[in-house]
Amino acid sequence: MTTAEGWTAAVRDRLAPGRLLPLGTATDGAWITERTVREVLDGAGGAVRGVVPGILRIGTADEDQETGPYAAPGSVRITAAFAAVAGRPLPELSDALRAALLAAAEGGIGLVVAAVDLRVTELLDAEPPAATPAEPRPGRTSPATDDPLALVALGVPGVAGVTDALGPPVRRNEDGVRLELAVTAGRRPLDVARSVRTAVTAAAPEGTAVTVVVSELR
Repeated sequence: MTTAEGWTAAVRDRLAPGRLLPLGTATDGAWITERTVREVLDGAGGAVRGVVPGILRIGTADEDQETGPYAAPGSVRITAAFAAVAGRPLPELSDALRAALLAAAEGGIGLVVAAVDLRVTELLDAEPPAATPAEPRPGRTSPATDDPLALVALGVPGVAGVTDALGPPVRRNEDGVRLELAVTAGRRPLDVARSVRTAVTAAAPEGTAVTVVVSELR
């Protein structure tokens, strides 16, 4: 790989996480990357019988609102396209897919969902042949850190490691401190993020605002 190719790959890897989506409510101070949410919802949609998932988008409920990167969290809107396989009524398929996406987003992740918009793009006579499973995305290696707040976060159950997909695992500025981490697969990211925020707030100087960003499930 040339130096230029290496820089290109590094930039692409940095952009891969996508936007930050709010976890929980404004009082939780927690965020999750769009890529992490998409992976969970793609799996939930693909498990619905009679549905062939298509393009799925996740965004804030009010896309027109001018907000900073860590503005007050709000609700999200899920938009999903899918092909329907013959054998089940379309309203039944839509209800099943909507329920699966809602359960994964709210119960499995901790998002506040304002709406799930579905669109049927194709009617299929039969289930298409199973696609070749995609190669799993390589997990990122946890960066080494001796930051005391990172060590506090690592001691919280459900934290699989600190991460640096968006920058240093711990970033301090005049607004407070931001921690980026991976959550153990099977644990609800919002619950883990709340526990991390509580622990780090107790360890940080009094009055420090703490933000937690979940960038990966492991």
